[in-house]
Order: sequence, then C-alpha cells, then structure tokens
Amino acid sequence: MAQYDKSDLERRMAGAIEALRGDLSGLRTGRANIQLLDPVMVTVYGANMPLNQVATVSAPEPRMLSVQVWDKTNVGPCDKAIRSAGLGLNPITDGQTLRLPIPDLTEERRKELAKLASKYAEGARIAVRNVRRDGMDSLKADEKKGEISEDDRKRKETEVQKLTDSIIADIDALATSKEKEILGQ
Repeated sequence: MAQYDKSDLERRMAGAIEALRGDLSGLRTGRANIQLLDPVMVTVYGANMPLNQVATVSAPEPRMLSVQVWDKTNVGPCDKAIRSAGLGLNPITDGQTLRLPIPDLTEERRKELAKLASKYAEGARIAVRNVRRDGMDSLKADEKKGEISEDDRKRKETEVQKLTDSIIADIDALATSKEKEILGQ
C-alpha cells in the first residue's frame, strides 16, 4: 500500500490555515472582538480555566467588551487574569460584570501587531511547506518501493505543488487582509 495520501496532506494544510485564523483573530484591531479574550486563563477552584468557562464574554459596543462573571467569588481572579494577560486592557468592575474599554491603538502598536500578523503567516507557510515536503518524500519512497511509476510520482508531485501554492495564496490573502485591518487602511 502506498504511503502517499492526498487527503491527509489536504487535511494537514487546512489545519495550518485554521491555526492561522485562530492566531489572527486574537490580534487586536481597535474594535471590540470577544476572541481577544480567548487566551486569558483564570485561576479558580484550584485550576487554570479559560475565561469563557467562568464568564460570558460579549461586545455590547464597538469599543467595549463586557465580561459577566457567573460566580461573584471569581470576579477578582478574572480581573487579575485580564490585567496580567498583556492585552493592554484595564477592567472596570461593576458588580459581577467587568467592563473592558478598548483603548485606541497607537501607530507604533499597530505596526507591532502588523508585524506579528506577518510572523503568524510565515509560521503557517512553513507548516504548509513541511507538509509538502512530507508528501514529496512519501512519493519518492513509493516510487523506490516500486508501488508507483516515475510518471505517477511526477504527476502527483505536481498535484502536491498546486495544492501547496493554493494554500499559501490563501495564507497570504488572510495575512494581507488582517494587516490592512490592523493598520486601518
């Protein structure tokens, strides 16, 4: 049986795009986005938990996030976790609700975030190229074992390259769009 599995390569490349989408969604663009708080972990009940498992996060206004903490004993830990997450947000406590005004981004911070978006995209491109290399290696191994002909190998290598080019074009489009959003263009 051949090692080469096109659907496995497609799945792994699609995984790189999904990971990039997740990374990019966490970048602040000056607008309130509930995914901004996805990386925040809160220490409650003796364990580290994602913020969205101890509170409801919403965006009632374009420049405000609201965190409705379910258990009033967790308001302090949630406030502390948000402040220490390095997001530049300072919660205002209002009973069991934390209000998070989203500050304007400075030009310098926008450039840093755009660079970070580029870095995430480059990481995704590298992941896709690694998947391509694995596919090419398995095709060569299949040919060496006599499971496929040289013509089959070359045809499938072209398929893998086309898939890679298509996925990398998607990555570039996502990154460009996010950079424009961050820089406010």
